[in-house]
Amino acid sequence: MTYPSFVNLVEVGPRDGLQNEKQNIPTATKLELIRRLEASGLQHIEAAAFVSPKWVPQMADHSELMHEVMRSKKPGVSYPVLVPNLKGLEAALAAGVEEIAIFTAASEAFAQKNINCSIAESLERFPPVIAAAKAAGVKVRGYVSCVLGCPYQGAVAPLAVAEVAHALYDMGCYEVSLGDTIGVGTPASTLAMLEAVAKRIPLKFLAGHFHDTYGMAIANIHTALEFGISTFDSSVAGLGGCPYAAGATGNVATEDVVYLLNGLGIECGVNLDSLVETAAWISAELGRPPAARVSRAMLAKSCT
Repeated sequence: MTYPSFVNLVEVGPRDGLQNEKQNIPTATKLELIRRLEASGLQHIEAAAFVSPKWVPQMADHSELMHEVMRSKKPGVSYPVLVPNLKGLEAALAAGVEEIAIFTAASEAFAQKNINCSIAESLERFPPVIAAAKAAGVKVRGYVSCVLGCPYQGAVAPLAVAEVAHALYDMGCYEVSLGDTIGVGTPASTLAMLEAVAKRIPLKFLAGHFHDTYGMAIANIHTALEFGISTFDSSVAGLGGCPYAAGATGNVATEDVVYLLNGLGIECGVNLDSLVETAAWISAELGRPPAARVSRAMLAKSCT
């Protein structure tokens, strides 16, 4: 079996992982999490979302946080942020951000619930955002939610995913992340979706974003690796979930992905021991154990 020789991990814990936490998380804690993730070797850390505090209160400190992050950024590390529109982009640029992510869905029902518009309407919002970002020298990444299922409409056709992903790619996104937002995918459905999308976009411009609701995230990542995908989003300690998808548990844990990659002999540049320490620290800050199976196993072993 041939796998990619190196896999890029996009750590989404500080943004996607923390955004739905009910308790207020101090800016200093978020910054410390980012610094610990840097020290573990992660080079792509999604740090914040420039969205309205009305919708995502946890991200209300986005400007303050990103000013601090960018003031003492680590060379070679990128800190993308999520932006929904031009207003969000303007605030992100004022904070010195160098990469943004835009987002839509492959499900009409989810788009209406999540961003209050149709898929087509969401796509119409993006060209001016992308143009302004690129004029400012800012890279743009794209997200597609619900690529393997939707909590409101059920199954999502692979061809629908391919159409939306291609639209983002065609607009100028340097990479399109395909998100199993509610974690219902299986290796078979993952493969079918990837086959459809790969007919429209070269593999090197695609990433996988899997949730572990049904325990299939690692199996789906392995399928994607076999298919040739070499970039994956993940969240330290398995933090996160979708606030608009009832019952959806967290993102796949970064520790679990690194353990898989290590076992396959695939380089990713991340120190697993350091990452587990970070998972234990942020989980303690949140008052619960890590969701990651690997962290739980390694921490239990260290206590015996």
